Amino acid sequence: MLDKALKESIQSAYSRFLGSKGLRARGAQKQMIAVIARGLAAIGTGEKGERLGEKHVTVVEAGTGTGKTIAYLLSVLPVAAARKKKVVLSTATVSLQEQLVNKDLPEIVEHAGISIDYQLAKGRGRYLCINKIEQHLERQGDLGQMALYEDEEAEVLDPATRALYRDLVDKLASGRWDGDRDNLPDTLDDQIWRPLTSDHMQCSNRRCVNFSACPFYRSREQLDSVQLVVANHDLVLADLALGGGAILPDPADTIYIFDEGHHLADKASGHFAFSARLGASQKLLQGIPRKLGALVEEAEGAIALRDPAERLQRPVSDALLTLEQIDPILHALFDSEESTSRVRFPQGRVSEALSLACRDLTSSSERVSQHLEQVVSVLREAMEGEIAEVDRSLAERWYPQLGRLWGRVQQLSWLARSFATKDLEGRSPTARWVSRIDNNGLTDLEMRSAPVSSADTLKEHLWDVCFGAVVTSATLTALGRFDRLLEQLGLPADTLCEKLQSPFDHYNKGVLEVPAMRTDPGDPQSHTEEVAEILTARLAKAGAALVLFSSWRQMRTALERQPESIKNRVLAQGDLSRQEILKCHRQRVDSGEPSVIFGLASFAEGVDLPGGYLTEVIITKLPFGVPDDPVDATLAEWIEQQGGNAFSDWSVPTASMRLTQAVGRLLRTEEDSGRVVLLDRRVVTRRYGRLLLDALPPFRREIAY
Repeated sequence: MLDKALKESIQSAYSRFLGSKGLRARGAQKQMIAVIARGLAAIGTGEKGERLGEKHVTVVEAGTGTGKTIAYLLSVLPVAAARKKKVVLSTATVSLQEQLVNKDLPEIVEHAGISIDYQLAKGRGRYLCINKIEQHLERQGDLGQMALYEDEEAEVLDPATRALYRDLVDKLASGRWDGDRDNLPDTLDDQIWRPLTSDHMQCSNRRCVNFSACPFYRSREQLDSVQLVVANHDLVLADLALGGGAILPDPADTIYIFDEGHHLADKASGHFAFSARLGASQKLLQGIPRKLGALVEEAEGAIALRDPAERLQRPVSDALLTLEQIDPILHALFDSEESTSRVRFPQGRVSEALSLACRDLTSSSERVSQHLEQVVSVLREAMEGEIAEVDRSLAERWYPQLGRLWGRVQQLSWLARSFATKDLEGRSPTARWVSRIDNNGLTDLEMRSAPVSSADTLKEHLWDVCFGAVVTSATLTALGRFDRLLEQLGLPADTLCEKLQSPFDHYNKGVLEVPAMRTDPGDPQSHTEEVAEILTARLAKAGAALVLFSSWRQMRTALERQPESIKNRVLAQGDLSRQEILKCHRQRVDSGEPSVIFGLASFAEGVDLPGGYLTEVIITKLPFGVPDDPVDATLAEWIEQQGGNAFSDWSVPTASMRLTQAVGRLLRTEEDSGRVVLLDRRVVTRRYGRLLLDALPPFRREIAY
């Protein structure tokens, strides 16, 4: 129940914010504040402040222009303070995180009169590992540069990279840099940065000689003292996978805000997807005895290391033997279809022979993993001074490398288990497939698995354990309903959901046009040719346009068909980075030049080009999923098996959500205006077309049918 004092506190903060900023109240924003505050305040608590009951999640769809960031902050923060709970604010994109930390939160503190301590949380991969960079600079060519595969050579740094690494060390030592990749003045390529980072398998934590200066742990210390932590979905899911509270605050004492919440289900599925390459795994295992032998030799035969190293021999041999048995099974899948690069197992069901082989591989690789864990534990204890026969400096050198090796073997065992384990009857299946990978003339086979639904995982690890949560985004509904989202996220059907009215005057500010066309995407070649013709005519008059394509081939073909005068206006995805395309587009528009962006699905969301930066959005095809995607195909089979219709129950709602996101690129402020052009006549000629049109914002329509 939202008591009077808490209600007045929220209203006062909102009034102060509006008054200080000279803004007027927005109806949808006020409604969002009220909905979230009431939802969280209604959560029952026990004597120790623990949550009682299951009505603790609020879902809000709030379109562009609502001011949803201010709304959820002004509603959640007072409730969290009153309940003595932490807040974790999670987003899907770095750009929104930066906006929150650099703009929105400082504005709340300054203008709303709310005192709030906050900190941006990032994964280890964003921070420099001091041990790693020291090893790269000091031990070139040494056994410390242990390759994971036998055909890998120890990396020799070129002079420019070596100078760059030294400069990073100097910056860190002098206090001019804090070890955070995002705080460097210049951008570093991933191939240069990645060797300088660690993960939880390689990190020796407090046992590390550089622990007190570690950029990652220095940042972690600050998280314990703040009320609000800004994170991303991947980091939240990683923390939950570790049991919760390992990186971020304890879920039981946390209110989560998931902005860009439509990405949460896909992110969760990705966290439980596994892969392993057959040939690479064989080389990995073949190299283990040699690597452990080198370690034991350097440790002068220390028994604590020698014993587990010797016990590794048998399970490594067993795992290699099983991989040899799996090899012909996988190659046989491609014998009848030599042109195919991927083979999917229908309904995720693998053959009995492959399942049994993967069961054996699970057993042997888990035994390898257990013995490697023993080696890593010995090195850890040696760093703490508990094992005198193993030199501490030796342990410090080998620990991160053996930790990484252990992690790779674990990945292999998880993949094997996912192929060996049969899906539970009545539960959503796991998609399983094999891909043929060509790399520098060498061919390898990659086994992959991924759950088609993360609903059960999210329910168990997030919703069942957190104190409360808010899920919000500009696009959460599909065909105007929340059913699909709730099912994806594992939330009950009676979850509190609210779809807010858009503040935009769509009818008077925008037009949705469906021009007459001779073809539709059922004939891809003819449709692409007609799309190219229409673009030639339209783009000759366009000032600032975004053209969204469904495939790389269609985009490149349409571009090739354009005259030079139009090609010179086009900024195409793949030619430049996303950031460079948007920057160049804005510069052209500012200079009074015409500019056109050609992009794929990634440009259909997260692109913010207000005012004159975008006046026309052209969508070449309804955004249905790729029919041969292994996860989507397995999900479609499962829906049909359950008596549903995969096209109407899944494909159409998914396309509706994507189309709404794409259309949403046009109006970004109340002053914007423009036109959306849809070059797919199926929206008129097919029965599902009316459903898709009705779910779109109420633009004025010009439909030539």
